[in-house]
Amino acid sequence: MRNLLLPVLLCVLLPFQKLDAQYYFLNDKYYDNPVVFELGLTGGVMNCFTDLGGKKGIGRNFIKDLRWKYAKPAYGIYFNAMYRNAIALRLEGTFGEVSAYDSILKAVASSTYGRYERNLSFKSRISEIQLGAEIHPLHFRNYDEKEPPPYSPYIVLSVGYFSFDPQAFMNGQWYPLQPLRTEGQGFAEYPDRKPYKLSQVNFGLGMGLKYEINTTFNVRLEFLHRILQTDYLDDVSTTYINPDLFYNYLPLNRAAVAEQISFRRDELNPSDIYPVDGQRGDPADNDSYFTILLKFGFIFGRQLR
Repeated sequence: MRNLLLPVLLCVLLPFQKLDAQYYFLNDKYYDNPVVFELGLTGGVMNCFTDLGGKKGIGRNFIKDLRWKYAKPAYGIYFNAMYRNAIALRLEGTFGEVSAYDSILKAVASSTYGRYERNLSFKSRISEIQLGAEIHPLHFRNYDEKEPPPYSPYIVLSVGYFSFDPQAFMNGQWYPLQPLRTEGQGFAEYPDRKPYKLSQVNFGLGMGLKYEINTTFNVRLEFLHRILQTDYLDDVSTTYINPDLFYNYLPLNRAAVAEQISFRRDELNPSDIYPVDGQRGDPADNDSYFTILLKFGFIFGRQLR
């Protein structure tokens, strides 16, 4: 995915080279082109909302179930084409990791309706390429001979393409979960459960604050939430299946791993038995992830007066 970033970037930005070279006032030293460009690096954290972990109770949506302990480092690179400091089109690559685990609920286990006892966990690397639009409301007005403010709150809307690969740790080894079909994905007995793809489209909605350090550099703080089209970011969504089916569809060694890793309640209570058709996840809401990133940008395209 990283190799795709540069050619896509060129395709997005080349049309802007045809714009007329007209200038407008920026400050007492510089004019702006109608379109200026920004190249930047990002760093921060990535976190997720999935069926696993969360807080006490039955599990709630979005920020009510947020656990900061899940946060992992994230980083990336972006390129902006900004029109009159008001609207920007940007291409961005973001890379990080998400994770969650039911064991975080141990202190409130009595309130979690079996979510702690479910005892599942996952981690996944995330690689994303994203095309986004920024809207900077403060710059929709004309400042005439006044310098625009150095700060600019903005809204972000984006569409992205991301890859993930949920894994779980068992017996000293990490196992990719998608090939194990832990909820019967692709089995004839569960025709509504299709194997999920490890590369998918997402949609982003967020906000940020940009501060112009000077005419060449700026810094941003940005939150961006990704709305996903899958409930399998963590490989958990619906119900337990009959474990005998693993042996009908998977090689023997893989079926044995699938049976053990899909049901882990017995690691906490050996007397627990496999609850065929019992609740494993909540299919009512898809999973999601978000980033909080600090961005450092280099601006070019401004002209000395």
